Amino acid sequence: MLPDYFNRRVIGAQVDQSVFEELIRERLPELAEQVPDLSALSSVSLSWFLTLFLSVLPFQSAVCVVDCFFFHGIKAIFQLGLAALDANAAQLSASTDDGQALMILTGFLDEVGSEESSCVPSSPPAALEPSSSEADVPTVRHTNITDLINESYTKFGDLTVRQIERLRCRHRIRVLQAHEDTTKENSTEHFISLYWGDSSSAAAAEAAAWHYGDSGCYMERQYRLDRPQFKSLYGLLTTWPGGSNQHADTLANRTFTLLDQDRNSLVTFKEFAGWLDTLYCEELNEKIRLLYRLHIPPALTESEDDPSLMKSPLLSSNRPLYVNLPSDVQDEEKDYQEQLKQMLQDLAKEKEKDVEKPLPLMNQREFIQFCKTLYSMFHGDPEENDLFQAIATVTSLVLQIGEAGHHVHSSGSEVAGGQEEAKGAAPAQEDDKWTVSYAQILASLLTEQALVNFFEKPMDLSAKIAEAKEKQYHQRAGLLTLQQRTR
Repeated sequence: MLPDYFNRRVIGAQVDQSVFEELIRERLPELAEQVPDLSALSSVSLSWFLTLFLSVLPFQSAVCVVDCFFFHGIKAIFQLGLAALDANAAQLSASTDDGQALMILTGFLDEVGSEESSCVPSSPPAALEPSSSEADVPTVRHTNITDLINESYTKFGDLTVRQIERLRCRHRIRVLQAHEDTTKENSTEHFISLYWGDSSSAAAAEAAAWHYGDSGCYMERQYRLDRPQFKSLYGLLTTWPGGSNQHADTLANRTFTLLDQDRNSLVTFKEFAGWLDTLYCEELNEKIRLLYRLHIPPALTESEDDPSLMKSPLLSSNRPLYVNLPSDVQDEEKDYQEQLKQMLQDLAKEKEKDVEKPLPLMNQREFIQFCKTLYSMFHGDPEENDLFQAIATVTSLVLQIGEAGHHVHSSGSEVAGGQEEAKGAAPAQEDDKWTVSYAQILASLLTEQALVNFFEKPMDLSAKIAEAKEKQYHQRAGLLTLQQRTR
């Protein structure tokens, strides 16, 4: 069996169901021709693979199947499944719906006996003759498990484990891709419903997305958030608590500015999901890298209280989510596979570009803001005292590194300044010579295990989303109650 047969998504079992469908088309072509939609048969057979027929066969018969499984592996289960379908091919071809097909197979397997079990009469007594109302129920044939197993090896014994593994590799990609598509769609619905709070408003936003184009591809529905909307979601989903509402609001503004790569005062769903991925899934160095970037330009401005940041006409908290659709959507519709490959290539290029480009140095003012953020993140943490002591040690170490670099730079500047004065030139300014790098800060943080544990603490995004939705529900319920009282 595949290693992920019994995990939460039963991927392995679904892969084998897909393989089983292909084997039905290949080994039982007449049945496949009469029953074009084989998904019903594969759904019925799911329990066969998950329980090795123990849930559908009498116990004595199922023990024989388990013996075959231990001796020949998963091929025995595939062979027996094909033999069961072959034995009922005529009735399955004549079935009119999935329910009737299920009854045919269930009834057949229920009556598969073994040599040790008591024999069942081949014909019912006269008193138990079926009435006319039961004439449509298919007649159940009694089969011996030994005969069924022998038939499976005779007709389908040429099926090898290598063939099954080859089919598994092919179908696993399809199953995983289908799961990925479903996950993306569900993620979009989660975030949209998290913002809007009810299905009707989310449906309105979805309808607005489709209004601008005929293409139904997921990748062309890029919902965007303005600053107030992003700050609302930031407060609900961030893993970094702030010591005060004011500082949390400051970090939210910086994060929005950093994510707004197009500088159009809007953050796309892709950018928003990437930020969440860093917070919840990335390693410690990527989290520190994000924190570092929040304290250097463009995220950190000279005056964060500048009201001009909030004067953009695009910013409003009561408009629907903005939808970004390609301008040439009417002219060109790419295949989903091509779009998926293109997206992966773009992500790879962006990651390579981001890794190759070194981060700017951080000056003393920016480092002070960085330390302020670190101190605000630890309020209420069970290890608060150890974290405060650790950050104090790191701050002292980084300050010493910065001072050492500043003295070295100052010595070189004095020599250069003397030469310039001799030539009659003005000396260079030294206001921003105190600097530290991202690598120096990261190396200093790694010296304190308490900080490492804090940033590597596992976080559950699904639980956070559920908690956020509950908070929004209570907030809106309270607002609605307040509105009703004022009337």
